[in-house]
Amino acid sequence: MEYALLIYGDEKVWAEEDERQLREKDAGHARFAAVLAERDAMRGGKELEPTSSATTLRRRGDEVSVTDGPFAETAEVLGGFYVIEAADLDEAIALAKRMPEGVVEIRPIVPPKESGS
Repeated sequence: MEYALLIYGDEKVWAEEDERQLREKDAGHARFAAVLAERDAMRGGKELEPTSSATTLRRRGDEVSVTDGPFAETAEVLGGFYVIEAADLDEAIALAKRMPEGVVEIRPIVPPKESGS
């Protein structure tokens, strides 16, 4: 089953990280990616640009509005994600524990619907 590992954190804290902290975090992600590759569990993933670059679309009935920025102001924002393959939630949790991040949301991905008859 596929799971999304959603990385949350405080953009202000991320912006204040020095070069050493950034190198350590990058090395942690490289180690995590190596574990996923070893298990053939990596399905994808990316770091996201800051929320200041976000655009939000809101639909209410037939009306659609497009605004700059995230949907809501929050302290913790989505900073990136991995898509992994794991046998079950327990395995996904075990893998997520190896990430160098403080907050990771684990969400099952809805499998594609079978087209057919």
